[in-house]
Amino acid sequence: MNIYLTILFITTLTGVGGLALGGCLAAAVHSPSDRAVSLLLRFTAGVMLSVVCFDLVGDAMEGGGALPVLCWLAIGFLCTYLLNCWIDRQAHHSHSHGHAHGGHGEDHAHGEDADHAHGGVRLGRDNGAPCACGHHTLHTAGLVLAAAVALHNMPVGMAIGATFAAPAQAAGHGGVLAALIIGLHNIPEGMAIAAPMLSGGSRPAGAAGVAALSGLPTILGALLGYSAGAMNPLLLTVSLSFAAGAMLYVIFGELLPEAEHLWQHKLSGVATMLGMLLGMALIFGHSH
Repeated sequence: MNIYLTILFITTLTGVGGLALGGCLAAAVHSPSDRAVSLLLRFTAGVMLSVVCFDLVGDAMEGGGALPVLCWLAIGFLCTYLLNCWIDRQAHHSHSHGHAHGGHGEDHAHGEDADHAHGGVRLGRDNGAPCACGHHTLHTAGLVLAAAVALHNMPVGMAIGATFAAPAQAAGHGGVLAALIIGLHNIPEGMAIAAPMLSGGSRPAGAAGVAALSGLPTILGALLGYSAGAMNPLLLTVSLSFAAGAMLYVIFGELLPEAEHLWQHKLSGVATMLGMLLGMALIFGHSH
C-alpha cells in the first residue's frame, strides 16, 4: 500500500477514531469519576513520555547532533505553550481545554455549577447562557474547546508522520506504534470535548461527531511530518525534535496538571509509571 494511504488510514483510525471513541464513552458513562479520568490521563502521559524519550528523541539524534535536537525540542515546547496562551486569551479562560472533564467543574470564584464551569453547550444553537468566565456564552466556550484540541493535534500528527519517515523504523512499525499511542491519548481528549456538550443537552451522536472532527488536523500533521522527514535527514531531525517538544508540553503542561487537579493521591503516580513501562515494552518489543 502507498505510504501516504497507509498514514492516512492509520491517522484517521487513531486520530479521528480515538476522539470519537472518547466521545462515545462520555455518552455511555456520561459522568466518569474524577479518579478514573485522572488515572487514565496519568497512564496516557506515561506512555507518551516513553515515546518521546525512547523513540522520537532517539531517532532525531541519529540524524543530527545533540544541540540541534535540544534547540528544536525547546522550540516545539515553546510554540505549543504560546498556542495555548493564545487559545486561553481568546476563550477568556485561565485554564486549558483539558478542564472540561465531567465532574471537574467547581469554580470557586464564581460559584457556578459543573455544567457552566465546563463550558457546557447545546450543539447547533446558542442557548444564551453565560460561561463561567462571564465573557461569552456556553456555545462559544464549547466551540473554543473543540478548536483547542484540533490545534493541538497538528504537531501531534507531525510526530506520527515523522516517525514513519525515520529509516530506523522497519516497515513503519514505529509509526504504527506512535499512532496507536496517540489514539490512546485522544480518548480522554474526546471525553473532554463531549462531556460538557452532553451536559448542555447535545445529542450523543452530535457530541461524538464534534470530537471526531477535532482529530482531522492529526491527518494533515502526519502527512506534513512524513513529507518533511522524507526529504532529507535534517528535516527529519527537525520534525522529530519539534514534535517531541510539542508532546512534552502536552504531557507536562496539560495531562499531568489536569490529572493532579482531578484527583490527588500519593499512589496516583503508579499509573504514570505503568504507562511508561507499557510504552517501553511496546517500543523495545518490536525492535528485537
